[in-house]
Amino acid sequence: MMILETLFTGFLTIAKEVLLAISPIVAIFILLNVTSFHLKKKVFLNILKGFFITYIGLVLFLQGVNVAYVPVGQHLGSHLAALENNYLLVPLGFLMGFLVGFAEPAIHVMVKQIEEISVGRIKAKVMLFVVAVGVGSAVGLSMWRLLLGFSIYWFLIPGYGIVFLLGAKVDHLFLTMAFDNGGVATGPMCSTFILAMCIAIAREIPGRDPIIDGFGVVAMIALAPIVTTLFLGYIYKKIENKQKQQQIN
Repeated sequence: MMILETLFTGFLTIAKEVLLAISPIVAIFILLNVTSFHLKKKVFLNILKGFFITYIGLVLFLQGVNVAYVPVGQHLGSHLAALENNYLLVPLGFLMGFLVGFAEPAIHVMVKQIEEISVGRIKAKVMLFVVAVGVGSAVGLSMWRLLLGFSIYWFLIPGYGIVFLLGAKVDHLFLTMAFDNGGVATGPMCSTFILAMCIAIAREIPGRDPIIDGFGVVAMIALAPIVTTLFLGYIYKKIENKQKQQQIN
């Protein structure tokens, strides 16, 4: 009984919050179906079933985040910070960031849409790998920043400078995709697990402030996938230009 009570602590609150969030979307869909869409009954009911499944999934996911995901990030961060060789935080941070980015649901949705829109020109697996590398790099660099204690400006200002330089050299498709990839990368998994872990590490390292040094990782995660996506776009453009030149010759 104690385990069940722990697992479902705050469940009703989350259920109400998700219901309030999703209800306007459902209401707008029903209204538009009555006035404009006029979908067949079977299609309409299938979409409503989809909304219901989405609601259940969101409630269970957020409950899992509160009960397990955030506490695990906190405990893991505390134990990692206690390692004798602190420099291991950098490669471990990259690995965890890569795995979390690879598992982020929003990223999977994004890369599938990219493959569909580009008619297979940009493979979903390639884009998923590139974004995951970006997330891993962001977390690894954040760990380095935690160890040395320097300002996040040393990453953000040069990082966005690189973004503007590369943005002028890639196709518009990659430019717009890059910023969307940065947005979806900061999804619920990154914002809960990684952020909780970094704050816990900042608490354990002497001379670090959890507020100043612990936060900022989400900003890094938003930036790094933009850079890696633009690098991919630059490579794609070079390859395409080379193929066109070969065809001309």
